[in-house]
Amino acid sequence: MFTGIVTDLGEVRRVTGGGGKETRFEIATAYDLAGVEIGASIAHNGVCLTIIDKGGDWYAVEVSAETLSKTTLGDWQTGTRVNLERALKVGDELGGHIVSGHVDGVAVVASIRPENQSMRFVFEAPADLARFVAPKGSVALDGVSLTVNEVDGRRFGINVIPHTQSVTTFGGLREGSRVNMEIDMLARYVARLLDKE
Repeated sequence: MFTGIVTDLGEVRRVTGGGGKETRFEIATAYDLAGVEIGASIAHNGVCLTIIDKGGDWYAVEVSAETLSKTTLGDWQTGTRVNLERALKVGDELGGHIVSGHVDGVAVVASIRPENQSMRFVFEAPADLARFVAPKGSVALDGVSLTVNEVDGRRFGINVIPHTQSVTTFGGLREGSRVNMEIDMLARYVARLLDKE
């Protein structure tokens, strides 16, 4: 489990594999890896991945073809910046919202415009996820916990403050950029209960 509060902005330093087998990504990080065990979970742009190897300032993960096809990780290459969050521990501050690290789909940046000191992003959700997005509800985009301002059909708007722009990949997003989307867990279960009635 995660909270959607990014704690490091990592970078892909090497990509190997693919072509019918798992793709291995090596991620450069500022984390103190002495405290990160092989087998630990870290969220990468919202995708929970298992650490399989590590060095002094890097670690490696393997990603299946299925995950590559359902997320934006298939776009990663050497130099790609990545939002990182270590798994939640009992007693940690819950600064965002409960995030599982299981991406539901890929949203697209429809527009970006300045709004006071913030930037107003409008995203277009996949058709099957749009009903789970509600004004003042939560959504995780590339692993970042965000509050939805308004919803218009498949499109929804959020504000991103300057701090978030500087410590996440949001500062580099452009119109047309694709982001991993995880809907709010509560919305998922409420919808499931309502479907049974």
